[in-house]
Amino acid sequence: MRHSLLLLGIFALPLAGCGDDGKEGTTISLNSMTEDGNVTAGVDGKTGEVAINAPGFSGKITLPKLKLDSSDFEMNGVHLYPGSTISGMNIVANDGKDGDDKANVRVTFDSPAEPAVVRDWFFDRLGKADFKITKSGTGLKGTDEEDKPFALELTPAANGHSTGVIVAGG
Repeated sequence: MRHSLLLLGIFALPLAGCGDDGKEGTTISLNSMTEDGNVTAGVDGKTGEVAINAPGFSGKITLPKLKLDSSDFEMNGVHLYPGSTISGMNIVANDGKDGDDKANVRVTFDSPAEPAVVRDWFFDRLGKADFKITKSGTGLKGTDEEDKPFALELTPAANGHSTGVIVAGG
């Protein structure tokens, strides 16, 4: 059921796009292994092409490019740093035997502030959202509210911005 909802979400997201302004959109990929087989789906941020390959179904469609921002992603109520834009999202979800499900999300983004500012902003808010984290260089490491691994890596980018990568899940 969860995988069906993920697939529905990956198709619904592009419908929120407001046309092609010529800029690159957000690239999203989903890879899910279930007892029925492997399911892959994705949105190409450069072309707007949405593709799905699942047992019994395969298809592609081109929609307007989608650009996700800080309000489109949250972790236990914490969104990305204000003004951030998401360049990529990769979701891996696998049904394990005996209910041992494994999921991992990787999000790449750009924030309009230096790495230390963004790190401290996340440190404050995620700590209040039951994450157990420590500062690690310009990033954070620890666990989320369900004791699953969490990491944030930040590097300096042009014009006082930061490039960030969040990896969450087991």
